[in-house]
Amino acid sequence: MRDLNQPPQVFKRRHFGTPASFTLITTNYIVVAVGLAITTSHHKIHWFFWVIFGLLAVYNVFSLRKNWTEYDKVGIIAYIIGVAGLPLLFLMF
Repeated sequence: MRDLNQPPQVFKRRHFGTPASFTLITTNYIVVAVGLAITTSHHKIHWFFWVIFGLLAVYNVFSLRKNWTEYDKVGIIAYIIGVAGLPLLFLMF
């Protein structure tokens, strides 16, 4: 039975948090953009960028394995499109 002193809840709050795929894609773009900005000069990429890129790849593997249950079909497609768009950052720098 409902308490008559409290009004009924019309809208129930449902907050599922930020999806893991969005966080991972955002992290990828920020790390690659900052890494390119720091390690490029005169259209040449310093070797340290490849170290940063390798560490980012390791982070991606561990993050995907940790949050694998949160990825649905849409999340996987978004992640693949996000990773495929990373080479476009090379054209910007």
